[in-house]
Amino acid sequence: MTTVGSGDYRYEMVPSWPEMPRYWSLGMASDAAVNSRDEIYIFSRGLHPLTIWTPNGDFISSWGEGTFSANPHGIYIAPNDNIWLVDRDFHVATEHTPDGTLLRTLGHKLAPSPSYIGEPFNMPSGLAIAPNGDMFVSDGYGGHRVHKFSPDGELLLSWGKQGAGPGEFALLHNIWVDPRGRVLICDRENHRIQIFDAEGQFLGEWTDLESPGDIWIRDDIVYVVEQGPGNGVSIWTLDGELITRWRGNAGPGLGTLDAAHGLTVDAEGSIYVTEIGDAQRVRKFQRI
Repeated sequence: MTTVGSGDYRYEMVPSWPEMPRYWSLGMASDAAVNSRDEIYIFSRGLHPLTIWTPNGDFISSWGEGTFSANPHGIYIAPNDNIWLVDRDFHVATEHTPDGTLLRTLGHKLAPSPSYIGEPFNMPSGLAIAPNGDMFVSDGYGGHRVHKFSPDGELLLSWGKQGAGPGEFALLHNIWVDPRGRVLICDRENHRIQIFDAEGQFLGEWTDLESPGDIWIRDDIVYVVEQGPGNGVSIWTLDGELITRWRGNAGPGLGTLDAAHGLTVDAEGSIYVTEIGDAQRVRKFQRI
């Protein structure tokens, strides 16, 4: 098996994951998340947009058929195991029970907010929940802003504009809130992760990245998909120190990734990378 990573963070790529039901295909796999039962939820651009799997790749269930646009984008699972899905082309973020029942919607379906107004949403990309329950949405492709909501969905704050300076964004591709309450933004086209406090004050940035596309934090370790020419995964401390990295176009990771887009990490520390483009698959890297 192909082995990647280094030190305490070494992984073997599982040759085939998951075990697809007969006649099924994922389509472009946009993003993934893990719930409290260690079930893997895959959000994809196929006939079955939301699929659920065991860590071994066994099929559990699916839902959402015919519900989303052609470009569903981000997924986040709340502490209560409700599912938040961000639909880029419908301009909404929706909350669902684990069985798919729609609970509420942020934004207005098929009604993008003009960029110059700066209200939610214009082609949003991701959502994350802070330790205190506040929600942050990366209004990524058209809005160039971050929107902060209270737990009950009240808009509290927005910040950001198009650009390359501190607090400016080229493309907010996804978002996370770390255990310290800091908001981390994958500013993909500026090749950096920007870091803010909960009130939108710029704290710093990590720049040793190629087009960071998604971020996941577990046990104070930061996992990042890099969508640049190298197409890979990098792993960091909360202080921005690089632990390890591999890329799909060179070195030990050659051929492991082709069109990485999102990722998640299970309780055992294994990484699941979703791929779009021609790949249209999920790669599992089993921690060893």
